[in-house]
Amino acid sequence: MPSRVERPLHDLRLERRALRAERDLVAWWRRLVRARIDLAVAGAATPGPLGEHVAFALPLEVALEVPRPDELRATLGEGTTGHDVGALPQLRSLDAQLARYEAGVLEALARTTSRLVAHVAADPTSAARRRTRSVEGR
Repeated sequence: MPSRVERPLHDLRLERRALRAERDLVAWWRRLVRARIDLAVAGAATPGPLGEHVAFALPLEVALEVPRPDELRATLGEGTTGHDVGALPQLRSLDAQLARYEAGVLEALARTTSRLVAHVAADPTSAARRRTRSVEGR
């Protein structure tokens, strides 16, 4: 049976691990939402073709590698037309909501990390005792 000191250390480690995983997950979702915003904007304001204004300055082998405009537009995917711009307010709202949530997760992670560090600082041998017992119990 773990002592009263060791149990909270184990719980703090589990809590910190879960918060780190949640931090990574929300960061991934934010990247996806921001990428979707970029695609919606790119669909409405398609960049111009590559190579038109510099073809004379490029070596032939480089100029032959320039993707055709239809190939570039295909990267925007089907359905990235002007109506996707209408989704921008919703996407930006979702990103703001994710940002608030991410800030809360980061704050909770920082608090838990501080509690974990304070716990180990108050009883430095608790971490070693727990690890030793885990290794011996195998």
